[in-house]
Amino acid sequence: MKFSAKQIAELLSGIVEGNENTMVSSLSKIEEGAPGSLSFLSNPIYTNYVYETDASVIILKHSVVLDRPIKPALTLIRVEDPYGSFAKLLEMYYAISKDKKGIEQPSFIASTASYGKDCYIGAFAYVGENVKIGNNVKLFPHCYIGDNTTIGDNCIFFSGVKIYHDCTIGNYCTIHASTVVGSDGFGFAPNSENNYKKIPQIGNVIIEDHVEIGSNTSIDRATMGSTIIRKGVKIDNLVQIAHNVEIGENTVLAGGSFVAGSARLGKNIMMGGQAGVIGHVKVADGVKIAGQSGVGSTIETEGLVVQGSPAFPIGEYKRSYVLFRSFQKLNDRIRTLETDIKKLLNP
Repeated sequence: MKFSAKQIAELLSGIVEGNENTMVSSLSKIEEGAPGSLSFLSNPIYTNYVYETDASVIILKHSVVLDRPIKPALTLIRVEDPYGSFAKLLEMYYAISKDKKGIEQPSFIASTASYGKDCYIGAFAYVGENVKIGNNVKLFPHCYIGDNTTIGDNCIFFSGVKIYHDCTIGNYCTIHASTVVGSDGFGFAPNSENNYKKIPQIGNVIIEDHVEIGSNTSIDRATMGSTIIRKGVKIDNLVQIAHNVEIGENTVLAGGSFVAGSARLGKNIMMGGQAGVIGHVKVADGVKIAGQSGVGSTIETEGLVVQGSPAFPIGEYKRSYVLFRSFQKLNDRIRTLETDIKKLLNP
């Protein structure tokens, strides 16, 4: 899809300098600009690229003064906030690129399933019995929606997403490729035959509104009841959420992190990459868990920052780590002192 500099300027309330009929069809970083692309200048460090870029259109601030000529093919659009303006264009570009509609074939939609207006169901998708899908939902190819699942409005599920039976997804949710929602929790009981008997997992997963989940993440269904992801939660790639976990509003989990069974995370928590929380504990609102930390007990203090495995307050961790780094020197000093004491006692 192509847009002229004039159309873009009108959208951003900007002023065109150059050819208002210059057409662009892609977005780029200013240092990687190519003909037919649009970029922006926000950080003055990159000003030199305005003179060198092959981009067709550059968005920049009204107050930027250029002290030498630009390439004849380059058109400028001056605005008050270049970064904010470019972000607006990115949002529009993203929305347009995902604005698919219709039912592709081959795909399967059960006769008892229903879907709303302006939906897209890609090729090889499967929609099971009694599924209810809202308006403007996009199921990209190879998605699987299990029986009795409900999906709200304006959701996007990318290729290969699997939603097991009986799950509930809210409005404006995005789930990236190959993520699984509703797989069995890790429930096994040792028996007299010295092996493990599987405990049926008969609960479900509830995901509230405005949740985004990265690729290759797994969210297990509850043994009984529900695994719950509250509204506004953002989950990165390769995250494991176990059965009966509850994650509070607007909590963020970075890549490779995990939350074990029946843990309760509060609101506005931030978990760094590869961090973990053991099962059956609670983490208070606003806690920050540093990357690769392991939370091994309940954290009751709101807003606490923890690090380490097991995790404890980050100030104590840093002081302890200084000592840890000095262990070899301390050991050498102790050995030297022991030797000196022996000499004093046995002259």
